[in-house]
Amino acid sequence: MKSNETKIRVRYAETDTMGILHHAVYPVYFEEGRTELMRSLGMSYSEMEKKGVILPVYFVNVKYFQPAYYDDLLTLQTELAELNGVRIKFDYKLFNDQKTLLAEGNVTLIFADPISFKPIRPPKWFVKLIT
Repeated sequence: MKSNETKIRVRYAETDTMGILHHAVYPVYFEEGRTELMRSLGMSYSEMEKKGVILPVYFVNVKYFQPAYYDDLLTLQTELAELNGVRIKFDYKLFNDQKTLLAEGNVTLIFADPISFKPIRPPKWFVKLIT
């Protein structure tokens, strides 16, 4: 499936008093990776929304191995892992400059109508975009 790498610098506001990246920021980084993966395929999230598709989060999973610190330059690998019915799943791996795996996780989203918020099948143009 499709994948992308995104560089992210840990900002001071994202750390705790020990200078360690706060655990709640990882899903935010995952969203950035997902957004950049879609952009690399030629479709921004705002364009998808204009075409009548939103992707609310259904499930988030993060496994932490090593900490990231203030001012670290990280590499986030994002992979479109699965498209199953109304669900789409992305896998993530976050590395530091020494290529140490810091965390991995996945996010499952649901294709939904922006007005009713009811699940919908992925549009054909989206399926074509990712295959």
